[in-house]
Amino acid sequence: MAERMAFLTTPRAERARRDARERLGDRREVYRPGELLPLVGGQAERCMDCGLPFCHAACPLGNLVPEWNRLVADADWRAAAARLLATNNFPEFTGRLCPAPCESACVLAIDGDAVTIKNVELAIADRAWAEGWDAAQPPERPEPGGRVAVIGSGPAGLAAAQQLTRAGHATTVYERADRAGGLLRYGIPPFRLEKHRLERRLAQLRAEGTEFRTGVWAGRDVTGEQLRAGYDAVVVAVGAGAWRVPAVPGCELAGVHPAMEYLTWANRVDEGDRAVSPLSARGRRVVVVGGGDTASDCLGTALREGAASVTQLDINPCPPERRGPGQPWPVHPKVYRETTSHEELAGRAGASSLSLSSSGEEGASSGEERATSGEEGRSSSAGGRVFAAVTVGFEPGPDGRLAAVRYAEAEPGDRGPRAGTERVLPAQLALLALGFVGPEPDQPLYAQLGLGIGPEGTLERDDGFGTAADGVFVAGDAGRGQSLIVWAIAEGRAAAAAVDRYLRGRTELPSPVRASARALTL
Repeated sequence: MAERMAFLTTPRAERARRDARERLGDRREVYRPGELLPLVGGQAERCMDCGLPFCHAACPLGNLVPEWNRLVADADWRAAAARLLATNNFPEFTGRLCPAPCESACVLAIDGDAVTIKNVELAIADRAWAEGWDAAQPPERPEPGGRVAVIGSGPAGLAAAQQLTRAGHATTVYERADRAGGLLRYGIPPFRLEKHRLERRLAQLRAEGTEFRTGVWAGRDVTGEQLRAGYDAVVVAVGAGAWRVPAVPGCELAGVHPAMEYLTWANRVDEGDRAVSPLSARGRRVVVVGGGDTASDCLGTALREGAASVTQLDINPCPPERRGPGQPWPVHPKVYRETTSHEELAGRAGASSLSLSSSGEEGASSGEERATSGEEGRSSSAGGRVFAAVTVGFEPGPDGRLAAVRYAEAEPGDRGPRAGTERVLPAQLALLALGFVGPEPDQPLYAQLGLGIGPEGTLERDDGFGTAADGVFVAGDAGRGQSLIVWAIAEGRAAAAAVDRYLRGRTELPSPVRASARALTL
């Protein structure tokens, strides 16, 4: 039997990563293969199986975390896989890509270290594939269903398509790129998600009966009118592809690019489409503007391409190591985190995380160099991570291409540039990783389907994912705005239930969220 009080005696342990220098020599996933299963049994024992598991509320999928933790602790892996797959279509993706707000909401995290929920989830998912427990589920005797078109093949579109196909509807996914997967394909580097895992899942969807039409741009190659005529319902899951651009001089210079444009080309090289990316960082001084996961992906990709240096400018002050008084449990706090890309940057040349603030209230985390006096904002020859840094402009060289990035200390509050703190950083490639503002504007599909754009720049819908156009539904970031992969999958599942109810008058499909649902916040 598992140890029921292990949360008192067993410390938290993370999955082991490969050496940072080794990782920079390839594009494979950063973790050591074959070392996860022996670890997670003891970690799953740490779950308190508390009476009110806030991990449920923190995860929009409603993952049955205490249940599959206990089953893993008791070595009943098959039952654990059944509980996990009951709520999550793609746990091998979320176990690698989600920042795990469920762990922030773990009761143990009130004053200690949370259960390694993400590692346990990933171990279950990978074992389910290895043992054949996550097999294709084509409808055996489907009731007469409808014909449904899903526009977009990111996690929301794929989740909606799989749920609808399994419910007996003839489902076709339209994707304008040459391959299915959306940002899972071209936005996430292989060192976070090797693409054979995506191919395996797409093959499963095809085996279940989902049809894919890639290289077809809905609204252009096939019109909204044709979709309405050929299908009984349409799910629009086109994501939030309109990237945010700073209102500073020089954004139009050659050498200044949106992060997703850079990552797409890098992923195409990994897919074998090209030998070298036209935006390759090799031999260049690179500046990444932004502080989120996309910025980190750019950093890790540039290091693997052989950049001369990489510097990350984050407008936010360096956060504390632990929850601050304004971020109480169970919300997902803004605390100091290092991604595997930051480890690789530091490991390559001893680069530091720096803060432009000299007040002593914010700065690098414990054990790291804090910039002071005349060295504030300094980065090493290999680059670095600079906090409280606001980008002021991009400067051209004699050839008209990017030659430098100007930045300054960000004022607290409005985060504007503080007078007298401006600095110049040599750069030949600047990557803008500032997030997304909503779905791409001016797409003809919206007008063709009768969709409206709301004040927040997202596609308008009601709380049940329906739109003003009868039979047209919106799921994922296109309606919610930029969010996490777990929200995209949850919305895809919920939109599928709404479509099933629309077509049949009832549904047995799970609907984990409403369109108005939001993450746990203050």
